Amino acid sequence: MKQFFFALLLGVLVTSSSYAKSKLSVKKVIESSFSSVTKVEPKALILTQAQFKKVRSSAKTAMDTKVYRYYNIFSKAKKLGTAVLITRKVRSKKATVLYAFDSKGTLRFSEIMAFGEPPEFIPSKIWMSQLQNQKPRAKLTVGKDIPTISGATLSAHTISEGARVARAIYEIVLKHK
Repeated sequence: MKQFFFALLLGVLVTSSSYAKSKLSVKKVIESSFSSVTKVEPKALILTQAQFKKVRSSAKTAMDTKVYRYYNIFSKAKKLGTAVLITRKVRSKKATVLYAFDSKGTLRFSEIMAFGEPPEFIPSKIWMSQLQNQKPRAKLTVGKDIPTISGATLSAHTISEGARVARAIYEIVLKHK
């Protein structure tokens, strides 16, 4: 009986600590947002100390890593854009968001790929759509040019900070790669 109770308790703990994951792969998300994608090329990036300082300064937010994953997006031989995967802590758990930029630097879309906090803290698709088609000079600041979310304020701040980090990485490091 003790073993059954222990197994049940363990099951509840494991289930309650699970997190939301996108049902789509990075490639599928990119293909659904860019027309005529023929290739999605995954790459790794380790920022130099100088790049790290520039990105942090440009994004106007704290950063805890120099290591990032990004994806070059192609249609035949033409580069359509670049997507950057950013993982940041929301409250006590992390969220991973894919931010995609077209070749002009416009933030085309953002997609939550994994979210460790409870599901009620996930920003709605309507709120996330505010990050679509944001021009390169948009500040992407919650409470100024992006509205806050009642009940998911930390999520909104984390996702908009991630967008600023992704944009800074794109502008400073990846734009001409």
